[in-house]
Amino acid sequence: MNINIQAVNFNATERLQEYINKKINKLYKVHDDMLNVDVYLKVVKPETALNKEVQIKIAVPNIEFFASKICDSFEEAADLSIDALDKQLKKHKEKNMGK
Repeated sequence: MNINIQAVNFNATERLQEYINKKINKLYKVHDDMLNVDVYLKVVKPETALNKEVQIKIAVPNIEFFASKICDSFEEAADLSIDALDKQLKKHKEKNMGK
């Protein structure tokens, strides 16, 4: 599995990148068919409180999953995005097991 983290118009800290990698690796233990993970970090509207956006795209064989969340912190947005992707991956896995 390949994890790409891109910070748009700022430099993400090493701690933030390690945090995101750790969370995605936990997701990988449950869903081992993930091929590629792209994470995009953005600061939207710097003057507002909810301005940290995390977009995550996960590629598995024959399909891609996507989640995007905006929160007060990148960690919170990453957690919510990963939770949403976990639900999508579980639903996809259950659907394919029935076939």
